[in-house]
Parts: sequence; C-alpha cells; structure tokens
Amino acid sequence: MNEVASASAFDFADSHVHLASEAFADDVEAIIERARAAGARALVCIGESPAAAARARAIAARHPSLVFHTCGVHPHDAAAWDDVRDAEAVREAVTLGAVAVGECGLDYHYDHSPRATQRQALDAQLRLAAELDRPIVLHTREAEDDTRDMLRDAQAAGVRGVLHCFTGTPGLAEAGLAAGWHVSFSGIITFRNWTDETLLRLVPDDRLLVESDAPYLAPVPYRGKRNESSWVPLTVRRLAEVRGIAAGDLAAITLRNTRRFFALPSDDASALRSPATS
Repeated sequence: MNEVASASAFDFADSHVHLASEAFADDVEAIIERARAAGARALVCIGESPAAAARARAIAARHPSLVFHTCGVHPHDAAAWDDVRDAEAVREAVTLGAVAVGECGLDYHYDHSPRATQRQALDAQLRLAAELDRPIVLHTREAEDDTRDMLRDAQAAGVRGVLHCFTGTPGLAEAGLAAGWHVSFSGIITFRNWTDETLLRLVPDDRLLVESDAPYLAPVPYRGKRNESSWVPLTVRRLAEVRGIAAGDLAAITLRNTRRFFALPSDDASALRSPATS
C-alpha cells in the first residue's frame, strides 16, 4: 500500500481519471486496488475517444459500483470528428452505461486541431448531451471567450456539465456556475506556483468536485511522477485547508456531488470492500 492509502482516513471520489490510458496498461488493477484501499468510492474513468471509451467500459465492468465510464472526443482529436461515426459511438456508449459525454472541449494552447473544428466537434457533443440527457465533461484551455459562448448555449439547451481540472479565471468559473455547471480541481492546486486561493473558495459546496486527471498532474509531494487516484486525498486536504473545513467533510461533500452529478448509484460497502480486507 502506498503512503497516501495508509494515511487516508476518509472516503472520496475521483471525478476524472484516465484509467484506460496506455500509462496504466500494465497495472490498472493494482492502481484501482490502491485507490479502493485509500478510500475511493467512485472513480469516473474518462473515455476521451471511442476507443478509450471501450477500454473504460471494460474496466468499469470489472469493478461495478466503483468505476464508471464516459465517452467523447477530446479537442486534440477534433479534426477527426465524424458526425455520423462518432455520434453513433457516443450514443452506443450511453446505451451501454456511459455516465457522461466527454472529455470534449476547446484547447487553444496546443491547437492540435483547428479552432473552428474544435468548436464544431464540441457543438455536436453538446447536442448529443442534450439528446441523451447526459452531462458534459469539459476541457478548456486558453479559450475563455468561446467557452463562455458555449456555456450560454449549453444553459439554453438544458445541458449541465463540469469545468474539469479548472485553471481558468474567476470570471470563467462564475460563468460556469451561472450556467448551473460544476467546477473540479486537480492536484495542480498543491503546486507551489498555485496562488489563487480566492478561486478555491469561490465555488459553492454543492458545485465542487475533485479529481486526479491521472496519469497526469500528480500532486505534491509526487509531482512529476505518474499520477493515480489514491493520491486524490492530497488535493482534498489542500482544498479543505483553503476553504477552512475538515478534509473528511470536504471529501464527503465532493463524493456526494460526484454521485449526484453523474447519477451514480449509492455506495455498497460490501461490494467495494477489497478482497484482501474482507
């Protein structure tokens, strides 16, 4: 068991983890068991492409009541979006249990896909979210104006979502909250160069989520290593410290929010108990 798993004293959710990533190809079961031992009671495995979504679904099938999956197309791959093929892939994924559409969005930092194409792919996935009555998991980086426009469109269409791994401005967070969305924070908030504590207090309790975004963005003191869900308690503790509440209370709030946002079933402690400890 890793250090965090042995030290954690509360249950928590990881609202965004890439368990289907090639980075976990050799030891995903061990990663999940460490998360379970650390107190994880819900892991939302992101399918950022139809292929990743299929792998995520298979992982979730092996861990019912703990791992859940999504399906979408990441903005980096928006240039390959096909209105027929990819839309049908998302629809099929939802029939097979996908709890959200995404990860999708806008990334104007890397511009791996043309910006107009990113917007078209995102618009298509917003329409799917409305059609399928699923929330959106949104990636946004250096695309504030277009993200604000998207939030207005989403609100008009009745689409709810989460601004995942949020590092934007307070104004963008407020726009998301005004549209009825959630905001999620990752291990970035533990980094020495994170100084915006006001932003960490801005999000109301009932709109707050936490995530690992693993295998990326490991929190301090593991920064630079391959991230994993069992380290989410470090992010919880930092966020709780800034917000002035007990870490266990914040973990309970964000676990409850994760279940409500993604419409996840309630915890079944007997189903979640590790075979090693049952």
